[in-house]
Amino acid sequence: MERMDKAEQLIEALRTNRSIQLVLERTEKLRIPNWYLGSGSIAQTVWNVEHGFDPEHGIRDYDLLYYDARDLSYEAEDVVIQKGKELFEDIAIPVEIRNEARVHLWFEEHFGYPIEPYISIENAIGTFPTTATSVGITKKPGGTIEVYAPFGLDDIFNMVVRPNKIQSTEKRYRDKVGGWAAIWPKLTVVPWDEA
Repeated sequence: MERMDKAEQLIEALRTNRSIQLVLERTEKLRIPNWYLGSGSIAQTVWNVEHGFDPEHGIRDYDLLYYDARDLSYEAEDVVIQKGKELFEDIAIPVEIRNEARVHLWFEEHFGYPIEPYISIENAIGTFPTTATSVGITKKPGGTIEVYAPFGLDDIFNMVVRPNKIQSTEKRYRDKVGGWAAIWPKLTVVPWDEA
């Protein structure tokens, strides 16, 4: 039997999570450009599989991210958010929709420090607070699932949480991962100053 590569392993693990499959199936109806389902829910689904837990155990939300620099108004983003609420209303865990092209407009108020505008959706994913959550999947026309993981997938499958210091701060990293070890006890959380 041929050994699966890490991207195929990831896609296979994500097939166990019905909500992820529904988001992938339905997102094209939103007609948003350059989108990925990304961040924590991807890694956390794999960790649930590795722990033998329900695929949605501990997942707080599904981050549906897109990049559209044509209109950076909240109103334009909110049109997509409202359509998404209707489209995903039967999914018990919230689907959070964000236009990454406008994150720099609210980031400082929310996190306490400014960031440069992202130049692409991939640029945004590459700045998420941990290497394991700097990942996204998208469904291309024709049904092919593509994985974007700028730090690779080893940390996800090895259940290692380490900081991505490109844009994060130690406080943001600690806040993000603070309770994860209690939810997924096999995780190894790398301290900020050891990464």
